[in-house]
Amino acid sequence: MRSHYCGQLNETLVDQDVTLCGWVHRRRDHGGVIFLDMRDREGVAQVVVDPDTADAFAEADRARSEYVLQIKGRVRPRPEGTTNANMPTGMIEVLAFEVNVLNTAATPPFQLDEHGKVGEETRLKYRYVDLRRPEMIDRLRLRSRITHSVRAYLEKNDFLDIETPILTRATPEGARDYLVPSRTHAGQFFALPQSPQLFKQLLMVSGFDRYYQIAKCFRDEDLRADRQPEFTQIDLEASFVEERDIMGLTEEMIRQLFADVLDVTLPDFPQMTYADAMRRFGSDKPDLRIPLELVDVDDLLGDVDFKVFSGPANDENGRVAALRVPQGARLTRKEIDEYTRFVGIYGAKGLAYIKVNDRSQGLEGLQSPIVKFMGSVVEQVLDRVGAEDGDIVFFGADNARVVSEAIGALRVKLGEDLDLYTQEWAPLWVIDFPMFEADGNGRLSALHHPFTAPSCSPEALKANPEQALSRAYDMVLNGTELGGGSIRIHDQAMQQTVFEVLGIHDDEAREKFGFLLDALQYGAPPHGGLAFGLDRLVMLMTGGRTIRDVIAFPKTQSAACMMTDAPGEVSPEQLKELNIRLRAKAAAAE
Repeated sequence: MRSHYCGQLNETLVDQDVTLCGWVHRRRDHGGVIFLDMRDREGVAQVVVDPDTADAFAEADRARSEYVLQIKGRVRPRPEGTTNANMPTGMIEVLAFEVNVLNTAATPPFQLDEHGKVGEETRLKYRYVDLRRPEMIDRLRLRSRITHSVRAYLEKNDFLDIETPILTRATPEGARDYLVPSRTHAGQFFALPQSPQLFKQLLMVSGFDRYYQIAKCFRDEDLRADRQPEFTQIDLEASFVEERDIMGLTEEMIRQLFADVLDVTLPDFPQMTYADAMRRFGSDKPDLRIPLELVDVDDLLGDVDFKVFSGPANDENGRVAALRVPQGARLTRKEIDEYTRFVGIYGAKGLAYIKVNDRSQGLEGLQSPIVKFMGSVVEQVLDRVGAEDGDIVFFGADNARVVSEAIGALRVKLGEDLDLYTQEWAPLWVIDFPMFEADGNGRLSALHHPFTAPSCSPEALKANPEQALSRAYDMVLNGTELGGGSIRIHDQAMQQTVFEVLGIHDDEAREKFGFLLDALQYGAPPHGGLAFGLDRLVMLMTGGRTIRDVIAFPKTQSAACMMTDAPGEVSPEQLKELNIRLRAKAAAAE
């Protein structure tokens, strides 16, 4: 039906006849001549319809915004003074000699040009219209280029694209499973995979050596800007590898991806231990574009009269950390109060600060409600953080986790608010994660997942699990975790030890993971892998605000689809087939 895309027309086609198909982006009537801006996925082309072509003019005259048209015409240069250097097709136009209305359209729910302002709720309800916007087309086009580049790289490196099951059984991976009732096995359920983790390990046991998949994954968890109930992973696994092999291969892949798609050369990828990341930045995914760092001052404040400081300083589970903000003394009291409320989101009870106006004047040159409680030790604190005139120093004092999270988040917010970024892209590897973390109920949980290999023997792990480190590694970019992976457990005795430490007893382990434990008996090779969050990666590379901006049909933050009104109720007949009986809504609401 067409010979060219609208956005692909240029001067090389002058005096050639073309056939275009697309949507009316804008219609203008100038002195009896109708101008149609025709749009398709490749861009916009200007079409001119003269009244001399009576039939074509009549069709163009009745066309309105978002009508679907077929245009036949001849490419010609735009008249002098009407060219548009900001448009790829801005030097030419199409003089139409035939216009066919292929379909009419209701008035769109919102404008599709750069002047249209519309809320996300409306955009998601009419997503099929929203996706026509050039901005959305560009994002999804770039997403396609990213997956193409990734596939080409992995296949060049001998990885095989292998699909793994979508219907599987529930496994503990840190979030709730989406369950699927079985009609043929009454009272039993499949689970949608949170990741292909176990299946890709079994592929290594099977001898496929190198696997990858652009995999759909599902997690029934509370949502944020970078989370969706269904999301996409770039998943890979390889045999006979160590950490440096997987990290080197995937780092090269990301470098090549940025070079191919964005023409960006990423800087070096430094390696940082988890302990250093938490100590210096309060986060296991630090944004290294921001030069601010947390500095521990516990040892200086143990004897001060100010209990807010001395209490945590003398508590083995406490922490007192300072954050120096160069030239931050210009912050107003209102702004400081706003930051105080911000850290409260993370459990902080307050936000102490010292404005450094003139250090040469001693305490008189400091502006703060807390210096009178600190005495001479205040100078030692300021020396340690390197405070200079015009700076402000914020303090966090509480449980170590609260301080790290609150002051770490404050560091990121200050970096954004004060535009402290020192570079456009800041990648790194975070390594040496703890194997386990306390779950708050006197038990340990796996920091990554229970199939991650520890850096010690089974005996050492069992003797001191809280101190054990894992062979895990995360790739971080601009404060976002792009991907996480590890060397896996390939020995049955080690896997059973990890289950034991996690309180998963033999019967439960056999019920949930018997197939894995059995497979580890049959010559499982050393193996490891990594999974990238494709949605997060595309969000970063396109400058999107949330991953909803780079998914064709995303869910809302309440895990609903506003376009299809899903989830929805099903008929009593369907429930009966599945052997499911619903509780009364009134009872369920109690």
